[in-house]
Amino acid sequence: MSKITGDAFNVGLLKRIFQYVKPYRRIFAWSIVLTVLLALIAPVRPFLIQYTLDHYIMKDQHAGLLNMTIVMVILLILQAVIQFSHTLLTNTLGQSAIRDLRINVFNHITQLRLKYFDNTPIGQLITRTVSDLETIAEIFSEGLIVIIGDILMVIVIIGVMIYRDWALTIVVLLPMPLLMIATSVFQKAIKSAFQEIRTEVSNLNTYLQEHISGVSIIQYFAREEQEYKKFVKINARYRDANIRSNWYYSIFFPVVEIISAMSLGLLVWYGAKSILAKPLDVTPGTIAEFILYIGMLFRPIRELADKFNTLQMGMVGAERVFKVLDTQEQTRDEGTMAPTKMQGAISFENVWFAYNDENYVLKDISFEVPAGKTIALVGATGAGKSSTINILNRFYEIQKGEIRVDGLKIQDYRLDFLRRNIATVLQDVFLFSDTIFNNITLNNPDIRMEEVVDAAKKVGAHDFIERLPGGYQYNVMERGATLSAGQAQLISFIRALVYNPSILVLDEATSSVDTETEMLIQRAIENLMKGRTSIVIAHRLSTIQKADRILVLDKGEIKEQGTHQELLKLDGYYKRLYDLQFNSGGIVSA
Repeated sequence: MSKITGDAFNVGLLKRIFQYVKPYRRIFAWSIVLTVLLALIAPVRPFLIQYTLDHYIMKDQHAGLLNMTIVMVILLILQAVIQFSHTLLTNTLGQSAIRDLRINVFNHITQLRLKYFDNTPIGQLITRTVSDLETIAEIFSEGLIVIIGDILMVIVIIGVMIYRDWALTIVVLLPMPLLMIATSVFQKAIKSAFQEIRTEVSNLNTYLQEHISGVSIIQYFAREEQEYKKFVKINARYRDANIRSNWYYSIFFPVVEIISAMSLGLLVWYGAKSILAKPLDVTPGTIAEFILYIGMLFRPIRELADKFNTLQMGMVGAERVFKVLDTQEQTRDEGTMAPTKMQGAISFENVWFAYNDENYVLKDISFEVPAGKTIALVGATGAGKSSTINILNRFYEIQKGEIRVDGLKIQDYRLDFLRRNIATVLQDVFLFSDTIFNNITLNNPDIRMEEVVDAAKKVGAHDFIERLPGGYQYNVMERGATLSAGQAQLISFIRALVYNPSILVLDEATSSVDTETEMLIQRAIENLMKGRTSIVIAHRLSTIQKADRILVLDKGEIKEQGTHQELLKLDGYYKRLYDLQFNSGGIVSA
């Protein structure tokens, strides 16, 4: 489904949407029943008014007038109750269906592999999950069911009008072809405008998401004025798209009123002429009845164009949402192995990996890490260090070679089991807008407070957490904004520890903290590494000197490997890097 067509009656798409209605089929059935009742009740009131006018008002029958008034009041109350129930049910149906669909979309998005997010703006996915889904809800509350009801009402009213007076009906419907032409032109124009609006909404959301998330960069470089001007342009395009749609409405509605007035004028002219010529054929009550029929006829026809476009917008939203759902970018999870305990022995065998095509960032990489041992990865930016841990977690798939854990290919393990046994602590710690406790446990009900406190003590973070207002229930706000970098890093260590992984990955976990905090974190790392296979990426060589093995990567290839002392004796890349950092006092990214 690569192309968004916007067809209002795409049968295949409607079938997919109505899959989400199945659990609420009773609500849907009652909505249809009430829709039919509203269409059938609509012509009754004009008929009662005609009968009252001709038989009681014109003949001065006060008792009959009172009785008919009571009947009409009861009818109005009944119609109001049915209308209320209809509106409530259709909205409930729409919101219930998109609630389930939104859950499905969110669940699907969270299972997509990282490569998909490399090429898809987050703001666009937010639009799909929020705005586009709301347009689907309107298919039920303002679209399909309402269109069916309006069409049914038009058919019923025209049928009743023909039954009551076919000649008068023909006269009244003479301007109808003009209305059909105007509606067709309007519908095509507004479809284009609505599609443009949805595109601009997506652009606006994408821009806002990116720039609010990166507001610190904007302020660091004093780019507020420039970004403001760019936002003004994007916002102006969104405004212009809305104005264009409003312009079409401002033309269409007056045209409908003019055509309606033409029908009314023809009715009065022909009706008055008939009354004067043949008083018994057309009565004042009939004229009043047909005046009401004209209003009831033109209102749904006028709104049909609007409702039809609501339906179209819902279908456009549905196409976009289902396009996300149809994206097959999940990591293949065909493994069945989930042993009670993973030892953590890692083996890379002639591994080649590229993010795009054959532009390899890892080339023929081979190494082994025995269970419980520590390996460190050193190299310049872009050498392939982070790519190594990304493919170990199966965030990306390798093109050649094999990666094994405990002798089994990583594809043989269940994906959730593999990732649960590999804890990764990143340089850029991500904390959710939630409590410290929930950020550590990630809302895992199996992790108790006692385990969290014990892990925090081992890491050395318990004291600072206890000093915070509320302790472990302290809300860190979005992205951990109320904590320092070191405090956030310590929480990420606690998170790794409570999940008790077999393999620990530290991706430059101490690079963004001060020296004092680094010393604290080094003690935490020692506790974390006990009994675990560890992969450490660090630009400070002091943090990896105790590693059992150090790999020196350059442009995706292993250039050197050995212990710290062995690499110093080689007098190669590692030795030069060591001299730069310790003899010259320089800070060089490794």
